[in-house]
Amino acid sequence: MKRNPPDLFLFMIVLTLVMIGLVMVSSAGAPEALNNGWSVFHFGLKQLFFAGIGLALLLLMMKVPYQRLKRITIPVAGAAIFFLVLVLLVAEVTKGSRRWIDLGIFPFQPSEFAKLAMIMFLAHYFAEIRKGIGNFIIGIVIPGIFVALICFLILLEPDLGTTIVIFATFLMMLFCGGARILHLGLLAAAGIAVACVEIKMKAYRAERLTAFLNPWRDPQGAGWQIIQSLYALGSGGPFGLGLGMGRQKFNYLPEAHTDYIFSILGEELGLLGTLTVIILFFFLAWRGYKIAVSAKDPYGRMLAAGITSYLIFQAILNIGVVTSTLPVTGVPLPFLSYGGSSLLVSMFSVGILLNISKNSD
Repeated sequence: MKRNPPDLFLFMIVLTLVMIGLVMVSSAGAPEALNNGWSVFHFGLKQLFFAGIGLALLLLMMKVPYQRLKRITIPVAGAAIFFLVLVLLVAEVTKGSRRWIDLGIFPFQPSEFAKLAMIMFLAHYFAEIRKGIGNFIIGIVIPGIFVALICFLILLEPDLGTTIVIFATFLMMLFCGGARILHLGLLAAAGIAVACVEIKMKAYRAERLTAFLNPWRDPQGAGWQIIQSLYALGSGGPFGLGLGMGRQKFNYLPEAHTDYIFSILGEELGLLGTLTVIILFFFLAWRGYKIAVSAKDPYGRMLAAGITSYLIFQAILNIGVVTSTLPVTGVPLPFLSYGGSSLLVSMFSVGILLNISKNSD
């Protein structure tokens, strides 16, 4: 099989996003770092540490033939389920959920690992059944059982945002694999029904939906994050207030350096900064799906489609939430938000994508 050079354009896109993330995490996390008596660059330096490891993983996976991942599909899938169960048993409740296992060096988030594990499992399965994906039992029900188990365990944490990203990625991989539109419609309807039940069962989710529709109805409660996020984006104007000059990160906007990093970006770097990030994600989607279409084997095609979809869906969900175009749900912005698990898994995944690009037409 002829091997091409890796997609350097994609590599530069991801590297640029990571560098923007390092700068913005340092700026957005400064107030919280100072409040805890740490260095003003505390979160930025930790993110730099994870970025360094992530870059090493990316370069490693760019060298290791992606076909070798088939051999570890079952162990990786089993490990994902194990860690998702473990986090429910041993993790401490933080901000109302159990999502992180303390490894000492950094808190490990099993749901991030589960995204990649699911993509690897589905890519291997769909590549093996080929045309069987058009069969409802073989193509939908059997892989759906695994995805449903992953989603169920993540919902128990609870984490609806990650569940939505995983389910949307599953649908996209089915579509790319050639599943019947009727089957996709039925599956999507089932997913929406489950989401509605989840929202109805949890009062805080219903409050978030109400706040999304009219955040000024409860400006000191459920609508607080949305309003502060919009203030940040609105006050930035075309070119921003200047790097480090944002005000909303000073105890106004919760999760400023994690889930709401895009808001601080808009406040400090303005419309120019936010459009730059959106354009970079657009190019990431273009290159990722181009790699998927050009892949020379079904496994590489499905793997590339899954990785690209999860990164793009998560970016869309995060940006949609902070701009109040989607109801509030907590997911990090890939490559930009503070967090070791998210950054490491994202960069590892891009390494696989770059490896596939070396075996594309």
